[in-house]
Amino acid sequence: MDQVNKRLRPPRYIDRFLQWRLPEDQFEEVQGDLQELYTYWVQEKGNSKANRLYLLHALTFLRPLPKPKASFHSDIRTYSQANLFDMIRNYFTIALRNIVRHKVYSFINISGLAVGMAVAMLIGLWIYDEFAFNTYHTNQDRIVKVMQNLSNNGEVQTLESVPYPLAEELRNKYGGDFKHVVLAMSDVMNVLTYEDNTFTKQGTYFEPQVLDLLSVKLLKGNAKSLDEPSSIILSASLAKSLFKHTEPLNKIIQLDDTIAVKVTGVYEDFPSNSSFQEVAFIAPWQLYYNLHPWIKELANPWRVNAFEIYAQVNENAEIDKVSLKIKDARLHRVNKILAKSKPALFLHPMDKWYLQEQFKDGINAGGRIEYVYLFGLIGCFVLLLACINFMNLSTARSEKRAKEVGIRKAIGSLRMQLIVQFYSESFIMVSFACMLSFLLLWLTLPWFNQIAGKEITLLWSEPLFWLLALGFSLFTGFAAGTYPALYLSSFRPEQVLKGSFRTAAYSSLPRKILVVVQFAVSMIMINATIGIYQQIQFARNRPIGYDTNGLVAILQTTSEVHQHFEVVKNKLLQSGAVLQVCETSSPTTQIWSTSNSVDWPGKDPDLAADFANIGISYEYGATIGWQLLAGRDFAKNFKTDFKALILNERAVRFMGLKDPVGQTLIWHKEPYQIVGVVKDVISQSPYKKVKPTFYHLLQEDASYVLAKIHPQITAQEALQKMEYIFKTYNPSQPFDYEFVDEAFAKKFKNEERIGQLSILFTFLAIFISCLGVFGLASFLCEQRSKEMGVRKILGANTFHLWNLLSRDFINLVLIAFLIATPLAYYFIYSWLENFEYRTAIAWWIFGVAGTGILGITLLTMSYQTIKTALINPVKFLRNE
Repeated sequence: MDQVNKRLRPPRYIDRFLQWRLPEDQFEEVQGDLQELYTYWVQEKGNSKANRLYLLHALTFLRPLPKPKASFHSDIRTYSQANLFDMIRNYFTIALRNIVRHKVYSFINISGLAVGMAVAMLIGLWIYDEFAFNTYHTNQDRIVKVMQNLSNNGEVQTLESVPYPLAEELRNKYGGDFKHVVLAMSDVMNVLTYEDNTFTKQGTYFEPQVLDLLSVKLLKGNAKSLDEPSSIILSASLAKSLFKHTEPLNKIIQLDDTIAVKVTGVYEDFPSNSSFQEVAFIAPWQLYYNLHPWIKELANPWRVNAFEIYAQVNENAEIDKVSLKIKDARLHRVNKILAKSKPALFLHPMDKWYLQEQFKDGINAGGRIEYVYLFGLIGCFVLLLACINFMNLSTARSEKRAKEVGIRKAIGSLRMQLIVQFYSESFIMVSFACMLSFLLLWLTLPWFNQIAGKEITLLWSEPLFWLLALGFSLFTGFAAGTYPALYLSSFRPEQVLKGSFRTAAYSSLPRKILVVVQFAVSMIMINATIGIYQQIQFARNRPIGYDTNGLVAILQTTSEVHQHFEVVKNKLLQSGAVLQVCETSSPTTQIWSTSNSVDWPGKDPDLAADFANIGISYEYGATIGWQLLAGRDFAKNFKTDFKALILNERAVRFMGLKDPVGQTLIWHKEPYQIVGVVKDVISQSPYKKVKPTFYHLLQEDASYVLAKIHPQITAQEALQKMEYIFKTYNPSQPFDYEFVDEAFAKKFKNEERIGQLSILFTFLAIFISCLGVFGLASFLCEQRSKEMGVRKILGANTFHLWNLLSRDFINLVLIAFLIATPLAYYFIYSWLENFEYRTAIAWWIFGVAGTGILGITLLTMSYQTIKTALINPVKFLRNE
């Protein structure tokens, strides 16, 4: 018998090897399995072969690394030998059962994750669209705009406009660095007429190489479509409007009713995410040059900054190096007066035109890219809040799932198997949330596009979109499920099954930290939103120096109205439609002309000064309602007023004039007398300082007619009367008008859009936080139900029970407030630094955010706590 037992016993050295290699809790299991196999091998193959097979199977546990201290690696090894398909199917079955069994927690987790994922995907699509700006143009990475920095008025100004001779200079002296250099006159409004169809459209006059430079997609015509000076190519939408179903090629159209041009091409409309999206037609630069004699008559063509130059840098040239090379190309061509401004040229790449459009002191200082980073951070935060809800609710229910974990471990489940099971639950919830988030995304995208001013579409047919969506879902599943999986799978079965398992006092600390993070993020977002709207309101309340109410600007592209202005003015006044009418060289909301050829008594000879100059008619001040601070307005009975100027406050301060009225300035070497001073009129950004400005009587064709509508009639009735009169004296031009208050309101559009998006995302972040608070409050009430029952029997009322449960949440809100306040202050302060005219940060916005989050938290949890407190305590204690 002893011989038989000895024959069936494997070599001891192999067992000692296994004991050395395997963790203690697995050694007996593996040894038992191998000994059963050994007995079978001895009976079937003999003792010596059984010894070899036993050794070979034992060697499979050999690894080049030392024996692991934990069982994690052995879990992976043993787990990989199991039937994966059946086990994974079982995990998902159990996960689905748990989701169905706990409907409230599942709803909170799935809805929170869905909202968080929808917000993150929405922001992701918005960011993708922002970075896709100008990618329509094939050579985007090599296209540049030639810009310049000028030192004027004690600061460095950055201009997009340059003198027109610079284009030829760049071709002649730096041609080896450029493939194309294209001169342009942008944003020109022209009236285009074909038979009975007339439209006022914005176009650009380019040199012919622009077709290749901007990758213009010609639907009709060819690469030589702009070679003839009297040619024009139209966007597809404009061609359809002008010609309906008629073939547009080679048709003759009228431009401003002054010259006939031939349609030589039709191009695909530039998309909404192109810098040239508003360009409805492209005409040759030579045509613009021929139509405007003032360009030829310029005494010093290097002085006037009125044109744009676009270029394409050669493949073998570096943009930064070429930019340094051309820096002084204009400086070497200007006279001593212009040289005081130290003009410095540089190249601004196309991929920065949209997102990095701002310059400060001559240095690229960002721009929209800051909002891209901001909303990217918001998207991460909102998704984080949803993941925090999942982690908190999963770990909070740890005592309920402890027995499940203990039993599974007792019957042989490995920790890795439990981790996979918990991950399965996480991924199933994320899958449901992902499907729901796609539905939310599809429903809200049109509304979001309206707010954001975008044309974003869901890329259902793009494989990359689905690949990114899958990766995003997997990332969310791992982010939300890792902590609960590791935490729940770590329970020791002996403690659970003996009934001695209790969550440690510090086990709730991670949950509290995560809740504090939720509250802090929500407070920061509320503070930021209030800060944005406070800055917008501050700028809106800034005195603008004139009255926009009922003020209408009518565009003039021909000289017809100017030549009959007195008659037109009298007809308008007699109609009762308007109170006042005037002419101006630029709209009240913009500055179209500046001059640095200004001298005054006491001026520093080395100072480079730049003034805005606006040509106006006599009735300008009365029409816009500006505020005269000193002197008088222009008047017809003063024949010398054609050599007179009216200054704004900023110009008087800049020149240091104490009694400006009656003093003489030199403009273009001609003396002009100051007859009045007016309050600063905000013509540019309401967030910037007012530019030194002077007004002079108009001596050329006007660009706009301004009219003050009579308050006793409706705007519609007044516009009808005005249109009839304008059409009488200028029948070829459409009656194109704009209310000045609406034009001024557009200056706030970008910040208002950011504010609206901030409100949307802040609301969703608070909603997700409320879901988490509600879930935790529900669990807390369930966990402490017996305690609440005992307290109620002993005399505690509903308020005392509510106070007991809400105390922890109040403390967490206070901690979050202390963390969020300095961070929010820093973010708001950094954002406000982008504005020259900015509001102070009010302390009350932090109080509003903290109080708001506290109130929302208490309201969210009060429903559940009061509901639990009102239940008969017998129901809680009947099983005790």
